[in-house]
Amino acid sequence: MMGKGGQRPKGKVEIKWSPNFAYAIGLIASDGNLSPNGRHITFVSKEIEQINNFLTCLKISVKIGKTFSGYHDMWAHRIQFGDVLFYRFLQSIGLSPAKSKTIGVLKIPDEYFFDFLRGVFDGDGSTYSYWDKRWKSSFMFYLGFASASKVFTDWLRRKIREFVGISGHITKDGRGSTYQLKYAKGESFQVLKKMYYSKRCVFLPRKYLKIKKMLDIVGKSLVD
Repeated sequence: MMGKGGQRPKGKVEIKWSPNFAYAIGLIASDGNLSPNGRHITFVSKEIEQINNFLTCLKISVKIGKTFSGYHDMWAHRIQFGDVLFYRFLQSIGLSPAKSKTIGVLKIPDEYFFDFLRGVFDGDGSTYSYWDKRWKSSFMFYLGFASASKVFTDWLRRKIREFVGISGHITKDGRGSTYQLKYAKGESFQVLKKMYYSKRCVFLPRKYLKIKKMLDIVGKSLVD
């Protein structure tokens, strides 16, 4: 497609795989949206740190607006920008408009998979922990990834098994609309070590600090 005067359209985003670029793709896969017009990409988050991480990783500057999230019943930060070339790239790796239930296998380079996974986690992932009263000094902790797409959830599980050699397990929420890929204790630590392999990684501070406090209880650390 040619622009005005026969010139090719120029993109805002430099399409080049790197740890930061892969992280941003993970955020788009979880909290982003491709407009049906074939041009605009939207990203929404209730946390301004998430918005700033997204912009930093894609090396773009966009006005930050507000939108009301009916799902979370609260106001959230919102950015939208037009970039035909980046939009087509996202389509080429498997993303599409209205992707929440249709997202499936994505074309992510193996060397950047855990940067991508960290982005997915910061978007739709969670950790939780508790003391199991049935056992003395038994502290349990879990890592989870949520998605409305079974295909995408299965793919994440396969890729993590391929790289780490662990299985995890998949559950559905009470309404049956969301799948949860979960890893318990030892397995979750193996995935977290892969995701947070360097102190220079871009991540959402709130989730990182929660993980750090959780692991401190069992005497483990993410970065040696």
